[in-house]
Amino acid sequence: MRNQPKYNFFKNTTYALKGLQDLLKNESSFKIELLLFFLLLPALFFIETTLSNKLLMFISLMLMLIAEAANSAIERVVDLVTLEHHEMAGRAKDVGSAVVFLSISLFVVVWVSILLSTFL
Repeated sequence: MRNQPKYNFFKNTTYALKGLQDLLKNESSFKIELLLFFLLLPALFFIETTLSNKLLMFISLMLMLIAEAANSAIERVVDLVTLEHHEMAGRAKDVGSAVVFLSISLFVVVWVSILLSTFL
């Protein structure tokens, strides 16, 4: 049995908001990606492309933030377990970084592809 309280939507929402607040306070990469998100989000309203393309662009932006949050969670759990250098701890952190790298790569491919097809 898991050590978990009964599900409460409002309490769980406060946990999520605490997590976002912590990311904003402590993670410079998340802050940079969030800035990029807010700079590019308005562009979705002005780019003349299909709704499907706009949704793909939005999802790829959101996925970057989600990946960075997941990476931060992995890093914190690893650091909780051990601050000493351990091969498996390093590999776990590397995989978390790979998730971020893949999400950024996807973002670039989606945005460049759609913008090129829209403006060329």
